[in-house]
Amino acid sequence: MVFSNLASTAVAAVALLSTLGDAAPTGLMSKLKRQDSLKFGFGQDKVRGVNLGGWFVLEPWITPSIFEATPDNVVDEYTFCQTLGSVEAEKRLQSHWSSWITADDFSEIAKVGLNFVRIPIGYWSVTPNEGDPYVQGAYDYLGQALDWANNNGIKVMIDLHGAPLSQNGFDNSGQKGGVKWTQGDSIQQTHNALNKIRDDHAGHPAVAAIELVNEPMGPSLDMDTVRQFYMDGWGALDGSNVAVTFHDAFEGVNAWNDWGNGMWALLLDTHHYEVFDNGQLQMSVQDHQSTACAFGSSMATNNKWTIAGEWSGAMTDCAQWLNGRGVGARYDGSYQVNGQGSSYIGSCDGKYSGTVSGLDKADYENIKNFISTQISAFEKADGWIFWTWKNEAAPEWHFKDLIAGGLVPQPFSSASGC
Repeated sequence: MVFSNLASTAVAAVALLSTLGDAAPTGLMSKLKRQDSLKFGFGQDKVRGVNLGGWFVLEPWITPSIFEATPDNVVDEYTFCQTLGSVEAEKRLQSHWSSWITADDFSEIAKVGLNFVRIPIGYWSVTPNEGDPYVQGAYDYLGQALDWANNNGIKVMIDLHGAPLSQNGFDNSGQKGGVKWTQGDSIQQTHNALNKIRDDHAGHPAVAAIELVNEPMGPSLDMDTVRQFYMDGWGALDGSNVAVTFHDAFEGVNAWNDWGNGMWALLLDTHHYEVFDNGQLQMSVQDHQSTACAFGSSMATNNKWTIAGEWSGAMTDCAQWLNGRGVGARYDGSYQVNGQGSSYIGSCDGKYSGTVSGLDKADYENIKNFISTQISAFEKADGWIFWTWKNEAAPEWHFKDLIAGGLVPQPFSSASGC
């Protein structure tokens, strides 16, 4: 993939570096930035935000009611549209898009002191491919959301959450199953979607960052291909006055310090969860907090702006369908995927499922302390974006209800634990 402006961008970068001489250590080169042209003070002001998950990319655990109204084979947005057909799928999705997040949500987000939202969207809503079963319309709501954000003084990261043929095999990529993103012309198609987002929205006053692709599964991909994709994506976005955001590709939060020298406005997105591994699920509350603190310290050692772009208050995976529709929880031993199960750790009955107001006293205090610890940890680096603003039945992932229930420190600067 070659962009016409990539060569000139590289020349400009070399020229800039040559003017710096010995003024900046090599290890800090990738923190170069034209701060005056960006729309947020990355590296100076803390990113404090929420994801608007489940809005433009369906996830069964965020909105189980949408999936409960479909046959059991519907496990992601691809099978949702494929099974229902375009007419019925569009009817149901239009109802969802127009109601799940509204202008009132942006007003509430601003009132609680948040300054950022990350908006996931799939390639299919931007530059659909012929033969896809997906239906159109979400992209129109994205444009409206940017205006709502701007009206409330909120900055936006547009996150390309799903790439053609899936970059990670998760349901949140749009199509659950294999990781086939690098096959055929899928990389080119991903760039096509990013270029349209750039052309349509990078100039919007609310858009401060664009994420090249969410959670590419590095261990299952050729990392040289991933790095080249990131470089080409940066070249196409350079000059757009947005922070070019890239995920750590599950390679580790500190794995990117030797990459990207001379590329300014790079923002590293790392996701921190402590519930998708049996060992983590067996940790005590104190161990969860210590792990978060250590992770935040690691984030702070990076030579790029670094944020925790996804995290939650969860210490179990008990939320319904968190691991996929029809898939149980590791915590209670009901997890079964491809013949792989899990060992019983504890009961999920009445635990971390339902509403924040329904939490018992111990769970309330444990989640409250874990959230405060994580905020203080991630602010050792450049900030955080909680996953997610709202959902139907998973309280430890529901920021709107968590903050209303007093489980989130106010102001955020008062967070402690690390």
